[in-house]
Amino acid sequence: MRTVCCLSIQGSFAAAFESPVGHAILAQTTETTKTTPAAADTNPVRTFGGFVDTYDAWDINTPRNFNRALTASMKTFSRRALATALLAGVVIVTAPSFTHAQAAPDTAVKVSFGGFVDAYYAYDFNRPRVIDRQYTTQPARHNEFNVNLGFVDATLTGPRVHGRLALQTGTSVQSNYAGEPRIGSVSGPDLSRLIQEAFVGYQLTRTLWVDGGVFFSHMGMESWISRDNPVYSRSLVADYSPYYQSGARAIWTATSALTLRLDLINGWQNIAETNSAKAVGIRVDYAVSPSTSLSYYNFAGDEASDSVRSADGSHLRLFNGVGAKFAPTSRLSFLFELDEGRQRRGDALAGWSEWWGYTAVARYALTPSVAIDGRTERFDDPDQVLITTGGPNGFRANGASLGIDVIPAPRLLWRSGVRGFDATEKVFAKRSRLSHGDGFFVTSFALTF
Repeated sequence: MRTVCCLSIQGSFAAAFESPVGHAILAQTTETTKTTPAAADTNPVRTFGGFVDTYDAWDINTPRNFNRALTASMKTFSRRALATALLAGVVIVTAPSFTHAQAAPDTAVKVSFGGFVDAYYAYDFNRPRVIDRQYTTQPARHNEFNVNLGFVDATLTGPRVHGRLALQTGTSVQSNYAGEPRIGSVSGPDLSRLIQEAFVGYQLTRTLWVDGGVFFSHMGMESWISRDNPVYSRSLVADYSPYYQSGARAIWTATSALTLRLDLINGWQNIAETNSAKAVGIRVDYAVSPSTSLSYYNFAGDEASDSVRSADGSHLRLFNGVGAKFAPTSRLSFLFELDEGRQRRGDALAGWSEWWGYTAVARYALTPSVAIDGRTERFDDPDQVLITTGGPNGFRANGASLGIDVIPAPRLLWRSGVRGFDATEKVFAKRSRLSHGDGFFVTSFALTF
């Protein structure tokens, strides 16, 4: 009878290699220690915990052989125990950090999804034959139930990156994006009007962000989204200054009260380019107090096509505006905006064409769920730079409106109002003739989700 003595490595160290690092190291160790096995009865191969262990078999009935076996096995055990201890130490130290790097999500970056639907009915007292209303983008249709604005969006916010993608539709979209240029086969309003915003941004410093893409305009005091304005329908100065633009912008929060923005853009409210020139603009917002803020914004760019500029010289457009918001109490708030613009007439006519306008709005909350609002406004564009009437004296009109807002339930807003205009010239269509005046009634249900 022969007895075989063998010593090998197993036990507690094997558990250390259950981590991703241990498996990776073991794979390499097993690969490098593979040998061609000898005869099964003289040099068998066994594995423990992923290690490959070879041993010799001796007859221990002979003292000499027993001593040889014991000595060799102890040397093998010492070497491999030391190697295993070092390897286990590496695993214990590195495994937690490796697991954290692979498994821990970046909780600082968040993505939120939302949407908005504004459905309305409007009745124009002039009853235009073509149903389309003149001179305003909201409401845009007469005697018709329709969607003023609907959009879905995804917004990403993080410590160093942010962005927003919003796709939209509605009659105000159709009206406002009608002027998008169609140059070439892949530009124009068919695509542009679907994009409310699509931009990405990076935080260069703690107070400076740089964004690129399509984003809301830096001009004006009213929003493209109706729920964010004190009055449901937008003022003429808002409808005749850009709501959106395409390019790059830098936003610097100089202090907690002062924010500055610089925009390099394609032009005056256009995603697709109209010419080879670019435009620039700045905005400054200053919070005088928690209840009062002041704003200044401008624009400079040539809006004529390259062919017109080549034949007739520069048609540089310059625009400046100031605005203020004031809330003396929690219930009462005011908004004011004054804009002035001018554009070169070119070499043939020389000089400048000018326009200007203002709006003043007051809003009072009767209860937490009911508010009333009133507005006065004027807009003058005698040279028809922005508003084409076909008459000799262009567009010059005063306006006023009254409205009421009700919040029947959270996220739901019911807004109604009446609005009227009076122009110095007969510029408003009234059935088959023109009129000095126009007015409408509108009611809207808007839901935010």
